[in-house]
Amino acid sequence: MTPLTWLYVPGDRPHVIAKALVAGADVVVIDLEDAVAPDRKEYARAVAADLLVQPQPVPVHVRVNALDTPWAAADLAALRSLRGLSGLRLPKVTGPSEVRHVAAAVPLPLYALLESALAVEHAYAIAGAHPSLRGISLGEADLRADLGVRADAGLDWPRSRVVVAARAAGLPPPPQTVHPDIRDLDGLAASCAHGRALGFLGRAAIHPRQLPVIERAYLPTPAELDHAETVVEAAATAPGAQALPDGRFIDAAVVAMARRTLSLARRG
Repeated sequence: MTPLTWLYVPGDRPHVIAKALVAGADVVVIDLEDAVAPDRKEYARAVAADLLVQPQPVPVHVRVNALDTPWAAADLAALRSLRGLSGLRLPKVTGPSEVRHVAAAVPLPLYALLESALAVEHAYAIAGAHPSLRGISLGEADLRADLGVRADAGLDWPRSRVVVAARAAGLPPPPQTVHPDIRDLDGLAASCAHGRALGFLGRAAIHPRQLPVIERAYLPTPAELDHAETVVEAAATAPGAQALPDGRFIDAAVVAMARRTLSLARRG
């Protein structure tokens, strides 16, 4: 199933993790990094390790601490062979060597978070660093601070850069970063629509109430499904470039996009 929602939850709050596992997210991300204070890191790591000894009802990832911190090595050692862990999210990656370092130590799918100007410049090299890397995405709060960007439009170039890098490396489209205001569901919907237009697929969330908004924004609309079905049917009866009755031209690229739309609608 193509994941559309990635729900982050603080690693030092076991009761919140339990609720997140049944909240309806496609992936739950236990966070050992930004959501956990330094004096709670060991406790959060132990909570995650104890929980993930057993398989979970949904895929669970853990965002470990950045590799240049005092906690990263212990995170990797504790998590490297747990049956309930589906992947590691690596924060603040700046180059491909960091991905290779973790891949050599941990036999798990990896996901790199690009959170600085240097990381964006290295986006394609990071995306192709190792077969264990299954996805890249932006960490926009840190990137915004690094660039000194105030207006949201200032991040559109890095966003497009990451979308292109993922595609060029054969990775899935990246999910959007979190929308920090959990009460602003209209703003979240508008931001998702913009992200979808840029080529993102799905989004990280920090509260369960954000999940249905993200899913609605990224699932095909009825009109998009109707058009995709028309395109695929037309291609099946008359292969090759052609014009539909409504005047719209279709070719192999349009057909491929239509099939992707139908596949996404059937993801469940």
